[in-house]
Amino acid sequence: MQATRSEVLFVDYMAEHLTATGRAAIVVPEGIIFQSGTAYKSLRKMMVDTSLVAVVSLPAGVFNPYSGVKTSILILDKRVHKQTASVLFVKVQNDGFNLGAQRRAVVNSDLPEAARLLRSWMVTPQDFEGDGVMAQAVARGRIGNSGDFNLSGERYLLAKSSTSSFSTVALSSVCTLVGGATPSKANESYWVNGTVKWISSRHIDEHGSVTGSDFITENAVAETSTGIAPPDSVILITRVSVGKFAYAKEPYAINQDLTAVIPKDRNILDSRYLFCVARELATIIESNAQGIGVRGVTRAFVGGLQIPLPPLEVQRQIVAEIDGYQKIIGGARQVLDNYKPLLTISPNWDSTRLDDLCNLVRGSSPRPQGDPKYFGGPVPRLMVADITRDGMRVTPVIDTLTEEGAKKSRPMLAGSVVMAVSGNPGLPAILELDACIHDGFVGFRDLDTKRLLSEFFYYVLFATKEANKSQSVGTVFMNLTTDQIREFMIPLPNLEIQRAIVAEIEAEQALVNANRELVRRMEAKVKAAIDRVWGKSV
Repeated sequence: MQATRSEVLFVDYMAEHLTATGRAAIVVPEGIIFQSGTAYKSLRKMMVDTSLVAVVSLPAGVFNPYSGVKTSILILDKRVHKQTASVLFVKVQNDGFNLGAQRRAVVNSDLPEAARLLRSWMVTPQDFEGDGVMAQAVARGRIGNSGDFNLSGERYLLAKSSTSSFSTVALSSVCTLVGGATPSKANESYWVNGTVKWISSRHIDEHGSVTGSDFITENAVAETSTGIAPPDSVILITRVSVGKFAYAKEPYAINQDLTAVIPKDRNILDSRYLFCVARELATIIESNAQGIGVRGVTRAFVGGLQIPLPPLEVQRQIVAEIDGYQKIIGGARQVLDNYKPLLTISPNWDSTRLDDLCNLVRGSSPRPQGDPKYFGGPVPRLMVADITRDGMRVTPVIDTLTEEGAKKSRPMLAGSVVMAVSGNPGLPAILELDACIHDGFVGFRDLDTKRLLSEFFYYVLFATKEANKSQSVGTVFMNLTTDQIREFMIPLPNLEIQRAIVAEIEAEQALVNANRELVRRMEAKVKAAIDRVWGKSV
């Protein structure tokens, strides 16, 4: 392929070298998906015609703090390509972590469902039934109709019916839109001893709250194009981290990635109602953002968006209903964010080296990586990405090995305790089924269950996770060595005490899980209330 862009040549190289039974999953910047250049269109056409079977759209911040670039995953497989005349489009909006620089864990990850849909598609594409929202199979002929072979999933996912019973108006007709700027860091008079709160997209969380600020001077506001979001206005992220929004409870100076939306007449438009409908506006902005690296929409585009405008009294009723749900969500999230199993270790308990209680094995991977002789078979393999802090028991869903590959890995029995030693060192789990383990784990075989219950062992490891992590070595990916783990001292109260502690923690976690379900139900009610305003079927 004749091209000068490295990402085009990179994808082209892999597509050209794919074997008849090979498979590639390629993370690509968003430009590959929609750029109109000749090389980009030729690349997309070649993939659609020869090997492209799925496109997975990822949120913009999944690679934070290293990169905020919007990405997708292209999945190429010539064997599956021959079995279907369609391409599967999957849209992941929540990968289980917020999209800020810290990437804190959140509930309701889309990944398990996305993985299930994708696996179903790859196994039997002819029997696949998408929901039209997270996943939809689209005929290859339809993708090529426009001639540009655009691979933006939003273009093809089925739209829900939208026939609001209220009149709709352009946002710019009832609101003033104000943009922002970033005062030059080279000018100290703009930043030193600043008293004006200044925010960017990194100060806005996934729940619509402003979580912090920097400070600039009044001089910076006066001499630059930095706009101010006044109290009781709505802030939309219209560049880079598109898809998020926030409510301004106090004045904020805003940077160039944000747009303040300010009601012109609060007797016509309640700002809290505007915040309620901003969820849908943010989704539209995210779906229509364009650009390579820096994605966004214009302020004119935002101003032209239509919003339903019920009478003021109805607006306030909608706000009151949603506020009631949000208060419950806020309380339940406090429980989810702050709970962790607490294990108080008595100084009267005996303790023993871990090496005296089990046999330690380090995970292993067949080589070469991706060889169909070893990979893609019926034997599940646990990957570090399979485990989270939210649950004790884990079922591998990401990777599989053949029987031959399993012989070159480290098989573990269902019920075995394993622990991550890289990526998230110290995080334990208990296998729900027989599985092999990746290099990033150690497994604990032949546990002496007459002295140590598996569940109690799990809680001991979980309680000492941070201490264990501090022993890890390495730079970007910290690692615990097997020799370090052998020296862990494990407390050993009698089995009756162990059982009582496990039962108490499990009772607590049942209550925590009830809060997680409460959040899910209340968020569904919030969505249903907003969908009613927009006239969407619920």
